Amino acid sequence: MPVRQLPETIVNRIAAGEVVERPASVVKELVENAIDAGASRIDIFSDGGGRRKIVIADDGSGMTQADLALAVDRHATSKLDDEDLLQIRTLGFRGEALPSIGAVARLTITTRHATEPHAWTLNVEGGDKSPIAPAALSQGTRVEVADLFFATPARLKFLKTDRTEAEAIREVVRRLAMARPEVAFTLAGEERAPVTWAAALPGAPGQLTRLGDILGADFRANAIEVRAEREGVIVEGFAASPSLTRANALGQYLFVNGRPVRDKLILGAVRAAYSDYLPRDRHPVVALFVTLDSREVDANVHPAKTEVRFRNAGLVRALIVHALKEGLAREGRRTAANSASSVISTFRPGSVPPGNWDWRSSPSYPVGGGAGFATPSFAEPPQAAFDVGGPSADVRHHEAAPDLLDRPLGAARTQIHETYIVSQTRDGLIVVDQHAAHERIVYERLKASLDANGVQRQILLIPDIVEMDEATVERLVARADELAKFGLVVESFGPGAVAVRETPSLLGKTDAASLLRDLAEHMAEWDEALPLERRLMHVAATMACHGSVRAGRVLKPEEMNALLREMESTPNSGQCNHGRPTYVELTLTDIEKLFGRR
Repeated sequence: MPVRQLPETIVNRIAAGEVVERPASVVKELVENAIDAGASRIDIFSDGGGRRKIVIADDGSGMTQADLALAVDRHATSKLDDEDLLQIRTLGFRGEALPSIGAVARLTITTRHATEPHAWTLNVEGGDKSPIAPAALSQGTRVEVADLFFATPARLKFLKTDRTEAEAIREVVRRLAMARPEVAFTLAGEERAPVTWAAALPGAPGQLTRLGDILGADFRANAIEVRAEREGVIVEGFAASPSLTRANALGQYLFVNGRPVRDKLILGAVRAAYSDYLPRDRHPVVALFVTLDSREVDANVHPAKTEVRFRNAGLVRALIVHALKEGLAREGRRTAANSASSVISTFRPGSVPPGNWDWRSSPSYPVGGGAGFATPSFAEPPQAAFDVGGPSADVRHHEAAPDLLDRPLGAARTQIHETYIVSQTRDGLIVVDQHAAHERIVYERLKASLDANGVQRQILLIPDIVEMDEATVERLVARADELAKFGLVVESFGPGAVAVRETPSLLGKTDAASLLRDLAEHMAEWDEALPLERRLMHVAATMACHGSVRAGRVLKPEEMNALLREMESTPNSGQCNHGRPTYVELTLTDIEKLFGRR
């Protein structure tokens, strides 16, 4: 078949397919244009999941008649000062959004610039432009997109249900609203009740207000402000305390120079920063804003502008990890699951409907039904049915020094079920899980020992030879010096193999082949040797778990108070290294609410 030049209409539709993937893509492009136009209010409406109609109205600067004529031509843009594609200071810049939308839908643009006596309107249907005509509009721009993909019916078959497409639009608007708290957004449509996010004040307080409006009151209550700066790169934003987690990573948001992006970089960095706080199957909620020189990031690597590429990805990743770790360490005790409301709801009378509660379903009821357990009888003395014996340890009020009540975790009063320490503070009480608390203390000691003495190595009598493809071997050998810092000594053994001569002593007998392959995969993704460090920390966590005070051990009063004092001086004492809370707190006010005193 001979080579031939495709018609312009076909070329435009092929190009449109790269930018307009679904209705949410249209909303993203048009809202970004409105933000670049300086809008302070943006209204979004969709019908039929966006396939029947999308309307975006803003109060931005608008366009002149001449600008409107060029706006729907391919590769025409107002977003570049010159031909330098590295100097990108706007959200939309490719010059393909409007012509791409016009190539596959019925597009109507009505706009008014401050210098024009009235507004102008332009229609584009399947790539065919109509003459520009006068119109009525007070200010800004109104863009209407109808019958999306009518010019390319095959694309309609790949769209999902109206509800799914509407939810994708909602997610796009949510991300853009988080990136621009100073702009008011209204999202409406037949699929949903109207949602309005009012413009917020500038700075961190306004940013947190907008994030709380979108991510929920729980995020606002648990948010920890983070910030780090190095070599002209600034990372700031808010991270939820480890007590607020999700089952997936969809609650992690990254914004680069005000642009919402999805990047593997943030997943690895956040996972590394929270590795000491969360179970492996839980994910934190974070919103991070990265600001750097536009020449240090390439925003032109994806047609839909959803991905970026950093010139110094290692610096950005390290800064994210540092900012998150510093913030979590600063709010160490706050990161515990100390939500009084959740504790109160557990104890509140009436939280279980009367008549629906079976005492046999109580956690106190022994496993295995009634084996060896007699049902209380009214013929028995009342006290006998509820007699659970005395506490494991008892610390009378006069036996504790009064100044201990002023300490953050108070003075130990008793130990119950040989597992939990109850302490008293000036304005409440605290219940401590002795095993989880001591586990964190031992773990932090092990980490400090590793930092002070380095990772101990064990020399292999016979080196392990691990065969890999050449690219993987080159990747590992290039990072050999860095791996050696963590106790893993490797060297090239021909073009397709690596010789392992020393391994970390903490790992004991290990499968060198699987270790190296895992490391190589993580290096390809993150360009870091951190997974080995995390593996060492996992070993340290296991050692801490086995070396700490176990549940069921009776503690003396002085041992309980010593444990509380160690918790107060230990970083990250709000959780054990598996992510479980080490203590919960009830203030005197909370207790009075339980008994109706307030």
